[in-house]
Amino acid sequence: ELDIQDYDRRGRPLTLERLRASLPPRVVEPVVVVGAPRSGTSFLGGCIGALDSVSYHREPVAMKAVARHVYVRGWSPERADRTYRTIYAMLLGLHLAGDRRLVDKTPQNAFVVPSLAQVFPDARFIHIIRDGRDAATSYLEKPWARQVFAWTRRRDPAGEPYGPFAPWWVEPDRRAEFESTSDVHRAIWVWRRYLEAAREGTRSIDPARWIEVRYEALMTDPKLEADRILDFLGVEDDAERERLQVALSRADPASLGRWRERFDDLELEVIEREAGKLLMALGYA
Repeated sequence: ELDIQDYDRRGRPLTLERLRASLPPRVVEPVVVVGAPRSGTSFLGGCIGALDSVSYHREPVAMKAVARHVYVRGWSPERADRTYRTIYAMLLGLHLAGDRRLVDKTPQNAFVVPSLAQVFPDARFIHIIRDGRDAATSYLEKPWARQVFAWTRRRDPAGEPYGPFAPWWVEPDRRAEFESTSDVHRAIWVWRRYLEAAREGTRSIDPARWIEVRYEALMTDPKLEADRILDFLGVEDDAERERLQVALSRADPASLGRWRERFDDLELEVIEREAGKLLMALGYA
């Protein structure tokens, strides 16, 4: 049975080395998984979380809020530096995991890659990309941007309301359009904006610090992709490499191509208008 870490494994011995590294903790070579929602960030982040050498923190709510402040309000590099370091150090310290490498897959980090890269010069970024039509299919199964949830007053953990309301990352001159358009249009819009932001961010930093991984490759050839990721992260231990291989072996190719049964011709035209150029550039259309 696969034992994937959520923060840390219970029962890990409290060694002197672990205690020293955690009081206070140092954030060393963090791994940041970015990508559009429903593009496999949870799957990939969880698989990397299977490594003994990491402390996996899913999506810290505080990081969602900070991304918004950095992106929209233009926090100074000094303020961003203090805040990022404080959050990551607190997470590691809380679980006495300072001897491990922090892994974070907060989706909103896609918009602040350059800021994170500046604060953590040894950080590594993994951008996972999925066919936008499949990502939109999966996104529409969630309540996040669907019209029917407009009056439920439900909110996500970061306080953003469910429904057709324009999030902070929507282009300022298109906010009214986002809120008045169809659910399908919003779903592909989400994919385009996140993907473009993550790509622009990663490509603005040293190429040695980031890697792109295709969701489709993870599903169809997980062993090859595991080796790519492990080599990129500098993981050489055989036992650790095997753990990621086992974790990724859970990949299910049945999740590919679901969009073909989900969207009709009119909906595909909407998708084409909003993201056709990007889909084509990525080889999906």
